[in-house]
Amino acid sequence: MPFPVDEKYIGETESELNVKFPTEFKNRMIKLNGGELLISSEFEFELHPFFDKSDRKRISRTCNHIGLETKNAREWNGFPENGIAIGADGFGNKLILTHNGNGNLTDQLYFWNHETRKVEKIAESVNKLNTKESSLWEKIKSKF
Repeated sequence: MPFPVDEKYIGETESELNVKFPTEFKNRMIKLNGGELLISSEFEFELHPFFDKSDRKRISRTCNHIGLETKNAREWNGFPENGIAIGADGFGNKLILTHNGNGNLTDQLYFWNHETRKVEKIAESVNKLNTKESSLWEKIKSKF
């Protein structure tokens, strides 16, 4: 269950990963730290939260945070060096944000397939996901 997060915890994750998250993504996460991102009626991603250390309950609820999930993903062969894991589908695939080497993450949302190790752009931003325009979701749905 997502809940608001204090912006200071976003700043801590930015420092930890040496990146700056895009404003649109930060604003979404400030209101709902984590939660589900519905792709279709059959397919969804769980957004990783920012690590919230304000109390025991929030520590427990955010233990699968963006910083940890990104560090774990970077151990996988083929995970992009400039990728930040912001979500997962439960099958090993990740939703990622990327940067061009400067640490400033773009709004664009990408899908990283852990089997093919390929990255595909799926949306202009986390709030502009349009599944009707993406043939990727038809490919993914056909596998399940």
